[in-house]
Amino acid sequence: MDGITKTSNFSRLHGPIEARMAGIASSLFMERPVTLADESDLASNRDARTITLARGDKPAIELAGVGGTLTYSDPIAESSIAALVAMTYAGQGPVAADPASLSIIALADRLARTEIPVLINGPTGTGKEVLSNFIHRRSARADKPFIAVNCAAIPETMLEALLFGHEKGSFTGANAAGEGFFRAADGGTLLLDEIAEMPLSLQAKLLRALQEGEVVPIGATRPVKVDVRIIACANRDLPHEVQEGRFRADLYYRLNVFPIEMLPLRERRADIAPLAFAMLLRHVAKGERMPWIGDAAIAALTEYAWPGNVRELENVMRRALLLAQGKDAIEVEHIVFDMTARAVEKPVEPEVDAAPDAPAKPAKLSKIVQISEARAIMEALDAVGGHRANAARALGISERTLRYRLASFREAGIAVGAGR
Repeated sequence: MDGITKTSNFSRLHGPIEARMAGIASSLFMERPVTLADESDLASNRDARTITLARGDKPAIELAGVGGTLTYSDPIAESSIAALVAMTYAGQGPVAADPASLSIIALADRLARTEIPVLINGPTGTGKEVLSNFIHRRSARADKPFIAVNCAAIPETMLEALLFGHEKGSFTGANAAGEGFFRAADGGTLLLDEIAEMPLSLQAKLLRALQEGEVVPIGATRPVKVDVRIIACANRDLPHEVQEGRFRADLYYRLNVFPIEMLPLRERRADIAPLAFAMLLRHVAKGERMPWIGDAAIAALTEYAWPGNVRELENVMRRALLLAQGKDAIEVEHIVFDMTARAVEKPVEPEVDAAPDAPAKPAKLSKIVQISEARAIMEALDAVGGHRANAARALGISERTLRYRLASFREAGIAVGAGR
């Protein structure tokens, strides 16, 4: 196990756990060593994070500094190995147990040792930025900046200045010079997330920056040399975008030296339980006891379709922490999923305690409009097989507007599916 040491008592007393952990840990990588020990051991390596295992009737996790104690009742239960994976790799990169994810992480580690541009494809919320950060930390650039830029979150009018920098007075409001993300990431890694949202005019300038290793700030007359490794992420089908003329073919082939495909969470179900425990480790309040995740709750989590992927799982586990506050375990009644895509079609039920002859309570106009919009968007997405760009064209709006509409519906408790 890379980066993991085990005491002799651990191997002797926790053989089934060790055997299952070995198959997972051989494909994972960590920055700080971890010692797995039995409760009877005294940790001799103070520099290592120590995770102590114990057998008991009541499974539990007790955190202590950067380590802790894991008590499990059944060595072959999914929750037992999931909790150990989460504790071992917490804060050290991707948490995974599914063979598909483990192979991607192993590939990413090999790519990290090269200067090859990386293109990571996959639906929103599948962990593309986490994998990008992992590649940076495993590379020779690890001690240099890692800067992540979401191309869809920055207004088009500002994106060029923020990427390439600008000179003082180069445009209205430029009261001082700005170095831009490329120069800020000099020597390190620049993540360009949702790169398909970048305007065509900027794609040409990005291509030149990649080819020549230099940028020209707005208002400048001379290029500035930069040494930046690019990792690009996309949640849309870039070959289709190239075919439709929305993405430059030459830039696509420049970035697509070694593509990585991140699968939706529903297609890597062995990751769900370790990720659920990892979310608890991340969000449990300091000083509070961390609850276990019961077998029925894990079954409910693994059977769900996860349209919002890992981001939705994080929401669900934060809710569960709140609902199970003060309890030893998160049970199935504490698992509350986001509303499904068909929730907008559900009719409003009359209040149970309302009088039979009482007039129906009218809904607010804003809510009626929102639900009507959601229904129209859902029908458009269904008609084009969930493709957001095609749905936006059918609705007569931009894809950026469609994305913001979907986000606002989710915030209001109305979900219509993410599309692609």
